[in-house]
Amino acid sequence: VQLQASGGGLVQAGGSLRLSCVASGNVFSLNTMGWYRQAVGKQRELVATISGIGSTNYADSARGRFTISRDYAKNTVYLQMNSLKPEDTAVYYCKFDPYYWGKGTLVTVSS
Repeated sequence: VQLQASGGGLVQAGGSLRLSCVASGNVFSLNTMGWYRQAVGKQRELVATISGIGSTNYADSARGRFTISRDYAKNTVYLQMNSLKPEDTAVYYCKFDPYYWGKGTLVTVSS
């Protein structure tokens, strides 16, 4: 399975970004997909996941501001990020369970 993430960039605080991640290869659509992030000097952390049946899970820091969604036909997972804060600055990685990771896309939020 290969994962290609896109959509990162530089945005001002309060702005929005939409990340996308396309899975290709031996993809089983019922596997959970998700987004994680890693800020400089910190450990990688969960942002949000979405299961094969559409159940979602959010980190407390993301709940209410971010929305994860999935296009099963396109094997693509999205992360809509609104009301961005400087502390959201990180490299965002998509994951296709159980252990496939994308290369990451950088999100920088300026104050």
